[in-house]
Amino acid sequence: MKTQIIPLFFLVLILLMQDDLFAQKKITAKEITDATFRQNSVNNVNWANDGQYYTSLTENKIVRYRTATGEAVETLFDGAASNPAIEIDDYVFSQDEKKILIKTANESIYRRSYKAIYYVYEVASKQTNLLSKGGKQSYATFSPDASKVAFCRENNFFMVDLKDLSETVITTNGKFNFTINGSTDWVYEEEFSFAEAFFWSPDGQKIAFYTFDESAVKEYNMQMWEDKGIYPKDYRFKYPKAGEANSTVEISVYDLAKKQSTKMDIGTEKDIYIPRINWTKNSNLLAIRRLNRLQNRLELLHADATTGKTTVVINEQDEAYVDIEQADLVYLKDGKHFVMTSEKSGFKHLYLHTLDGKLVRQITQGNWEIADFLGVDETNKKPIFYFTSTEISPLQRQFYSLDIEGKNKIQISKTRGVHTINLSPDFKYFLDYHANADQPLQVHLFETKGFKLVKTLEDNKKLVETTKEFGLAKKEFFTIKTSDNLDLQAFMLKPANFDASKKYPVLMYVYGGPSSQNVVDMWGGSHFYFHQLLTQKDYIVVCVDNRGTGAQGAKFKKSTYKVLGKYETQDQIEAAQYIGNQSFVDKNRIGIWGWSYGGYMSSLCILLGNETFKAAIAVAPVSTWRFYDTVYTERFLQRPQDNAEGYDQFSPINHVEKLKGKYFLIHGTGDDNVHFQNAVMLQNALIRAGKQFESFYYPNRNHRIRGGNTQEHLYQMMADYILRSL
Repeated sequence: MKTQIIPLFFLVLILLMQDDLFAQKKITAKEITDATFRQNSVNNVNWANDGQYYTSLTENKIVRYRTATGEAVETLFDGAASNPAIEIDDYVFSQDEKKILIKTANESIYRRSYKAIYYVYEVASKQTNLLSKGGKQSYATFSPDASKVAFCRENNFFMVDLKDLSETVITTNGKFNFTINGSTDWVYEEEFSFAEAFFWSPDGQKIAFYTFDESAVKEYNMQMWEDKGIYPKDYRFKYPKAGEANSTVEISVYDLAKKQSTKMDIGTEKDIYIPRINWTKNSNLLAIRRLNRLQNRLELLHADATTGKTTVVINEQDEAYVDIEQADLVYLKDGKHFVMTSEKSGFKHLYLHTLDGKLVRQITQGNWEIADFLGVDETNKKPIFYFTSTEISPLQRQFYSLDIEGKNKIQISKTRGVHTINLSPDFKYFLDYHANADQPLQVHLFETKGFKLVKTLEDNKKLVETTKEFGLAKKEFFTIKTSDNLDLQAFMLKPANFDASKKYPVLMYVYGGPSSQNVVDMWGGSHFYFHQLLTQKDYIVVCVDNRGTGAQGAKFKKSTYKVLGKYETQDQIEAAQYIGNQSFVDKNRIGIWGWSYGGYMSSLCILLGNETFKAAIAVAPVSTWRFYDTVYTERFLQRPQDNAEGYDQFSPINHVEKLKGKYFLIHGTGDDNVHFQNAVMLQNALIRAGKQFESFYYPNRNHRIRGGNTQEHLYQMMADYILRSL
């Protein structure tokens, strides 16, 4: 064969072209936290009752759009042009669409709670009125007939008559750290996922509301430091730690005509939870869901709102726990049936019941889960149910419909990935917030029938171009078989110039807590751009969902019951060993990091997996479940009085002597959720054991460790640590 000689000029040109293929803009901590990788969306959408229009908040304006075309037709309210000028944080229409309640000057309290200033805007007259002059309010909500607004302030419950803006004080006994009316206490807000704790009846003549007696709950004290303060300030709030006393709860119904409240009979046992209440279609029938302290028995009560008398219509029990976050409840317009979700088959599915609780049928079934139950269209001869599910894959969420008999199922969405759906009230249109691992968020407006595209509202083209400029690594999904013959879902991010003949260090990212899921076919994810920064430094990043995580059925999720940390850690260690056996991985340079439950996991992994992991970072970790709250902890471990071994056997504090690798502990001193106490006590144990480690605290920062340039500082610090330690 004749040898071909390539001139030197062309050889250099080829090499330059190859270098250009791998040319990447370099990601820094600043790009992670500024607007460089901002993913745009369509926010604050409100549908008109007839579904023919919807509104959205755009550039401080409430803009009305025609659904059939997706085109803007008018600006209903301009915050900058109003008198006074208003920076709109959120807004909601009255049921008759003649008034808008506008929230501004929002001030966060905890994760979901807030107080703000509210204005009432009359659409026809274009008149704007301040809702109340008595101080900031929380959770202001129109009555169904739009004649009144209820809200909370300073632990009490109020109502404003919009005719003359006169206020009615419904409760007077509210007091910080003692009694709360109409709002939740800290642990309900955090673990039952709601802060607004009052509900208008369908006819607007009654309001059901919670009252919490916190007097027996012990206080947690955080010191807060101010730049100009000589002495720190104490912030004390009620936080029930595992095994300690909770608030006692009452449910009352205020009758507007009688101007009096009636307590509902929720039983003589006080050590319970009421995680949900909601009205049926009957304005005198209130649905109350009651959980026992160990959360393995859920009862649905129907309460007569006039007398307070209750009847138990559903009693569901589980050997582990009943997951209230998975328990949807919808009453049908016929007044004779309701639909409830349950995991009793091993997977979350829909069940149809008569009003007295008798089971009519299981509507959905199979080895997959309902993700979001979106609603019921009852205008058809056979009501149609809409939902998203994991039927295609636990990594995806697809949109479906089927009839009340569980037949004629249609997969409405067609594209791979995760679909989050916002249906119009008449079910004729929907907004599809769609993304997958290869494509940032796209927001499309569709006609439901025939899945007909009306308009693309957001395509994030700018972000797509930015990702090309920075040469972002794509998620490569795979499964790992464990010694227990289980398949763990995982993904890997490789450097852009990956060379299979090289040996790369690996950083694993873990959360791993019950019901969570990080391995999903969608764009981004937790700390995605930080991980991209590391791939640019020639690190491989791996994420694995261990036992206990969600979307794979109750057995997989509840396998960690009473032994939190045991199987999760075993799975992460085995996953690391599997990764270490790949030809392109340096098994002596595998690290792990996580935040919150993930910090707990990374701590256990560096201790119990000390022959596998070289380094670990733990951000805001739980160091012993004895320090965490009642609702979350006891759901999975029971009380310390019932299961002391489950609390102590897998506490990082009790394994500090096993530390061999490098360990970095980070926490915010103002963390109201996972208290700084966790870091202090873990550090004490490490010191007593004579172990060297690094630590850093962020003054006054809460569990999210944010504010100013805080996150940029955090990501830079963690990147520097990984580069020198792994």
